[in-house]
Amino acid sequence: MPAFTVRELAPAQLRPKARPWRFVKRNPSLVGGAIILSAFAALALAAPWLPGDPTTMAPDRRLLPPGGAFPFGTDALGRDVLARTLHGARVSLLVGFLVATGSVAIGLAIGLIAGAIRKADAPLMRLMDALMAIPAILLAIALVSLTRASVTTVVIAITVPEIPRVVRLVRSVVLSVRELPYVEAAIAGGARLPKIILRHILPSTVPPLIVQATYVCASAILVEATLSFLGAGSPPDIPSWGNMIASSRLYLARAPWTIFCPGLALALVVLAVNLLGDGLRDRLDPRLARRM
Repeated sequence: MPAFTVRELAPAQLRPKARPWRFVKRNPSLVGGAIILSAFAALALAAPWLPGDPTTMAPDRRLLPPGGAFPFGTDALGRDVLARTLHGARVSLLVGFLVATGSVAIGLAIGLIAGAIRKADAPLMRLMDALMAIPAILLAIALVSLTRASVTTVVIAITVPEIPRVVRLVRSVVLSVRELPYVEAAIAGGARLPKIILRHILPSTVPPLIVQATYVCASAILVEATLSFLGAGSPPDIPSWGNMIASSRLYLARAPWTIFCPGLALALVVLAVNLLGDGLRDRLDPRLARRM
C-alpha cells in the first residue's frame, strides 16, 4: 500500500473546518454588513427589556456626560441617550424594511407588466417618469400637511419615489430575458403569458431585486432621518435618530454626545446595509462570482 504523509492528509482533513473562514475571506462585505445589521436588529428588538427609559424626563440630570448609569449621557430633557438610540433603531429599521418590501413588491408587479406586455409599456413608463420627478422630502411634507406626522406617512412618502427605480430595473431584466431562446420556445409552444412570466421570467428578476432592496432600505433610513430632522417625519414623542439630532443641535458645543450617539448609529446601519448589498451583488452576479 502507498504510504500517505501528513502533508497529503492535512488539506482533506482541514477542508470542512476551513469552509466558514474561507467564506468570510471571500465575502468580507457580506459578512461584515450582516454582522453589524444583525447586532442592531437584535438590540432594537430587545430595547423594551433593556435598562433605561427613552421617554422619562428628569430636569435634575439634564446634559449629564457619559458614565455611570448613563453610558452615553443624557439629553437636554434628562432622557437617556443610549435608550433613545436603541428605540430609535426600531423606527429606522422598520421604515427601511417596509419601504424596501413595499417598493420591491409594487415595482416588481408593474415592471413585469411593462416588460412583458408591449402595449402597457409606454403608458406605465411615462407614469413612472412622472413619479420620479417627485422628491421624497417634498412629498412627505405635503402628506404631513394634509394628515399628520406618523410613521405610516413617512413610509408612504418614501415608498412612492422608490417604486419607479424598481420598475425600471425589473423592466430591463424582462426585456433581456424575453428574447432568450427558451422563452421564445415557450411562446412558440403555446404557453400562456402568466405561465411564461412566473416560470421563465420571474426567477431572473430575483437576484437583482434582492440587491436593489438593500440599497432602497439604506436610502429609506437616511430619508427618514432627514424628514424627522426637518419635523416632517416621526412624531416628537417617538424616539428616532432624526428627532434626536434635531433636538440636540443647539447643544452641540456643550454636549456633543447627544448627537454623536444617534449619528454614529445612523452611519453604522447605513454602512452595514450598503456592505450587505455589495456582498450580495458579488455573490449573485455570475460574472463577479466567477472572478471570485
